[in-house]
Amino acid sequence: MNVILAKPRGFCAGVKRAITIVRQALDRYGPPVYVLHEIVHNTRVICDLAKKGAVFVEELETIPEGSVVIFSAHGVSRAVEERAGELGLRTIDATCPLVSKVHRRAVRLNKMGCDVLVIGHLGHPEVEGTCGRATGAVHVVSSIEEVARVQVKDSARVGYVTQTTLSLDDTGALLAAIRQRFPAISEPERTDICYATTNRQNAVRELSGMVDLLLVVGSKNSSNSNRLREVAEHRGVVAYLIDQADEIDPDWLAGVRNIGLTAGASAPEKLVTEVVDWLRDHGATMVREMAGEDENVIFAVADMPSA
Repeated sequence: MNVILAKPRGFCAGVKRAITIVRQALDRYGPPVYVLHEIVHNTRVICDLAKKGAVFVEELETIPEGSVVIFSAHGVSRAVEERAGELGLRTIDATCPLVSKVHRRAVRLNKMGCDVLVIGHLGHPEVEGTCGRATGAVHVVSSIEEVARVQVKDSARVGYVTQTTLSLDDTGALLAAIRQRFPAISEPERTDICYATTNRQNAVRELSGMVDLLLVVGSKNSSNSNRLREVAEHRGVVAYLIDQADEIDPDWLAGVRNIGLTAGASAPEKLVTEVVDWLRDHGATMVREMAGEDENVIFAVADMPSA
């Protein structure tokens, strides 16, 4: 049994930056440091940071006055920022710079008098943050049927932004429907889907032609990890999303000669190593990495506010 590792895989620059911000905040201020929602969607990362003193909360009101609170990589609405100020909290923004770029575009479109279509999953933190940054009409669409039903003020004044972790395949179909209904749609110069999402999906597309089974390391609530599984499935490859090695069912390996292994953008490489070790213990004789793109993107971390 052979194992082929996807390249690239695992942490992206935005995730690395967000985790670094939490660690630096713990070093500067000491625990506890509060984080609104999960800093990134990965169970192991959250557990590791919690052991160091990070406290993950869903409501700002549960945080003691004067405490440090970090906004997650997915971004937050303007109302959340304002509420944190009202509660006397010291805020640090770990929003991914690529998500912040989407926020700015949504605001520009509204200022131009456009209704904004947010292509994404209703209820996802990134989508909620983007909608909460808009200053005018905004509509979330995640299916062709929703595109057909959406009501705008002026069909000639519509623009769109995209959740950064979507599937390129699914987004293509949605965009075709949007362009058909709104021929004058204002489009970004480049897709809002981030470089890391694109690179990992492209790697899985290529890997799908080499393997009988794909394992995707990532948490169940990770949008980009779920999309990697779907990319393989759309190409006829059986794929499973696993948080860690002990979730693998040995029965999955029956009759399998080549296993593909990748990781979502919020999954640490340590988890991939653990899966490789598990596969070696269960009959894998060769492990190699596919040829792929090197990622050299780095997002700077701003200086922490004074204690």
